[in-house]
Amino acid sequence: MLSKCANPGCAATFLYLHQGKLFRLDTSIAVVASTSAAETKKPSRRIEFFWLCHPCAAELTLGYKRETGITVVPLPKALARAQTA
Repeated sequence: MLSKCANPGCAATFLYLHQGKLFRLDTSIAVVASTSAAETKKPSRRIEFFWLCHPCAAELTLGYKRETGITVVPLPKALARAQTA
């Protein structure tokens, strides 16, 4: 459940959908399942929601790194300027 901004350095609490930016991400991973004849890979589908408050969403977005998972990354400068204009 969403409770605060996805930016670890921000303490803003989630109140309304129209404040900030909501992200819906598929965090699927391949799960190896054992069968009697052979091993098969079965994808595990998992949808997660993340939220960035309005001030953070003006400068940041979410990204994915294999070693750490979902991370906060800076927006490209031109895109950040366009969102604040």
